[in-house]
Amino acid sequence: MAAPVIAAHAPVATGDSPDGGRYRSALTLLASLFFMWGFITVINNTLLPHLRSVFDLSYTQTTLIESVWFIAYFVASIPSAKLIERIGYQRSLVVGLVIMAAGALGMIVAARIPSYGVTLFALFVIASGITLLQVAANPYVAVVGKPETASSRLNLVQAFNSLGATLAPLFGGYLILGRSTSGTAAAGAAALTPAQRLADAQSVQLPYLIVAVVLVLLAVVIARSPLPAMGSATKRNAKADRANHSLWSHRNLIFGIPAIFIYLIAEIGVGNLFINFISQPEIGNTTHEQAAHYLFLLWGGMMVGRFVGSYLMQRIPAEHVLAAASIGACVVMLVATFTTGHVAMWALISVGLFHSIMFPTIFTLGIRGLGPLTEEGSGLLIMAIAGGALVIVQGKLADMYGLQNSFLLTAACELYVLFYAVWGCRVSAEVAAKSGAE
Repeated sequence: MAAPVIAAHAPVATGDSPDGGRYRSALTLLASLFFMWGFITVINNTLLPHLRSVFDLSYTQTTLIESVWFIAYFVASIPSAKLIERIGYQRSLVVGLVIMAAGALGMIVAARIPSYGVTLFALFVIASGITLLQVAANPYVAVVGKPETASSRLNLVQAFNSLGATLAPLFGGYLILGRSTSGTAAAGAAALTPAQRLADAQSVQLPYLIVAVVLVLLAVVIARSPLPAMGSATKRNAKADRANHSLWSHRNLIFGIPAIFIYLIAEIGVGNLFINFISQPEIGNTTHEQAAHYLFLLWGGMMVGRFVGSYLMQRIPAEHVLAAASIGACVVMLVATFTTGHVAMWALISVGLFHSIMFPTIFTLGIRGLGPLTEEGSGLLIMAIAGGALVIVQGKLADMYGLQNSFLLTAACELYVLFYAVWGCRVSAEVAAKSGAE
């Protein structure tokens, strides 16, 4: 399950070295990948309420769509790691983009049938391509530069992921919800006729065709770009070099894996059910298309939060910023659960600001001090993104106890992130002592 990524102890050129300019160029190009997978992932947030109407799904069936998306992270992570090791970093990025483009074309096929099952499969293919990109890109960004600013650096690049996520609701709201009967209907409107369902299903063809074309063009750019060869830094350490090390001695990793897993339940649950929540008569009383504009603010808050977090972490320990963010997230989720109207609506919108720094910060804290085990640790942390698949639990809670009450699960997730920031992320004393001796 090891991902062939850069070992934290390997010498890597930074901006101060002769090759620093090439690495800055590489990171700029990688930022475009972060943008694209953020954009495509969040299109799902406008797609889900659309599919719920088209296929007349329960909340459980609706969140199953996103669960399939995140199951791909678990299934595809190990094959992705092996592929990167076999064909190299740059070619793997190209393959990942081509896989995503194939999945986008699959969505067009699903829309023409239309088919709930084919939709699930196409989304799984897209997510598998994103997994291949994630396995390489996140650890790469984390270790190119000074270790103490790794969280700041990954938050900065992840801000471009959030930029894509911020623009996606506008794209999906206009081209999917804005062009469908279900997306423009008032809350509580009558069920769609068969003809309306077919027309609505086919409204996703144009946006996914655009996505497929952009992905293919980006694959061509990556294939033709002179990305710097990372040399020995990208290769797995010899077994003998890792023989005296154990992942189980690194508390920050052991508690970091469930921290990412649990955090993803919170982030994906909010994003998936946001439009349905905002459009309720007692909350925002809007159409799905109008609610998509508020989703723009949720992901915009994540983008702003990552830029601010990147700045703060150059001056404040990352774990302190993470603790403050988890407290803020828990508070606003409780407000969203137990109030109504615009107070509840803006509380849910504001959680994006607090969620913004969580994934990149947990990731960099999780691989801190791993040394020759950085590869194995990075692979496990990427696999933990599969936690987003458990959003189906929140869908089940929404069906049983009401959509608003289901956000108590999100508040509970924030408490685990707080635990990790306060205690779980600390490097074990014996590991710290050994690192100091070395």
